[in-house]
Amino acid sequence: MTTTATEEKSKIKEAIELRPQLRIKLKSYDSKVIDASCQQIVEIALRTNVEIAGPVPLPTEIKRYTVNRSTFVHKDAREQFEMRVHKRLIEIKNPNQRFIDSLRDLTLPTGVEIEVKTA
Repeated sequence: MTTTATEEKSKIKEAIELRPQLRIKLKSYDSKVIDASCQQIVEIALRTNVEIAGPVPLPTEIKRYTVNRSTFVHKDAREQFEMRVHKRLIEIKNPNQRFIDSLRDLTLPTGVEIEVKTA
């Protein structure tokens, strides 16, 4: 009797794991632009009645560069510059064709990189 219960649980687990998912990862140098883009995707998901998790802010990647101020003298004088890459993750569970078509027609602002993966 317990083996059938565990078999049923494993079948349910497999069915849950087999559901199609989309992972949308956004990257941008400007945090306001990326938040506006995430808001557009969330609005599309709400209009098409798709289950959504996110946007989840991922750690900001900071690249620092140190440069000499002068080329020949004053070697101790240096300048530092940094680039910040902001990232967001949105997970879509059970995407329908209407959502995928809307996402394909979406125009994002310049400077936002989008990466879509199926899980």
